[in-house]
Amino acid sequence: MADLIKHFSDGEFHAQVKNGVVLVDFHANWCGPCRSLAPVLEQVAKDMSGKATVGKIDIDNEPKTATQFQITSVPTMILFKNGKEVGRLVGLRTADDVKKFINSAM
Repeated sequence: MADLIKHFSDGEFHAQVKNGVVLVDFHANWCGPCRSLAPVLEQVAKDMSGKATVGKIDIDNEPKTATQFQITSVPTMILFKNGKEVGRLVGLRTADDVKKFINSAM
C-alpha cells in the first residue's frame, strides 16, 4: 500500500500538486504523531485512489517547501486543488476525518 503515497521533493512539489486534488502530509521522521498517521494515510490513499492523490514531504529533508507554506507543527496536512491550497489539518486524525476533508474539495 505504501506505493500509493507519493514522496515529494522541493524541486518537484509544485508540478505534483498543480492538477486535481492532492493531500500533502508535511511530516518528520522524529515525530511520533507523524508515524502514527502513516498507516491512516495509507488507508486513505487506498480508499481515495483514482479520486485524489496522497503525498508526503519530509520537512527536514525538504525545508524550502515547508518554509513556503509556514509549517510550524507536524503533522500538517494541506489539501490542494489544481495547485491552490484549499485547507489544512494539523495533528493526528482518523481516516474518516481525512477522507471527509479530501471530499470537501471535490
